[in-house]
Amino acid sequence: MIHRVDDRLREEARRYRLVFACPDCVSFDPEGGGCSLGFPNEMHRDPSLEARDEVVFCKAFELG
Repeated sequence: MIHRVDDRLREEARRYRLVFACPDCVSFDPEGGGCSLGFPNEMHRDPSLEARDEVVFCKAFELG
């Protein structure tokens, strides 16, 4: 899912400590940098919202 990033989302992400990037997902392989489920993850790896106009959420994201 692609979602537009605006000041409101940035503020809510800070306030509620929202996470969405691969390093926070249980399927992320930190040694190899890939997704253990085999999904492409280049667009999901950077947790920063500051320089983005949009964020792509992974359908398989799961907190550990």
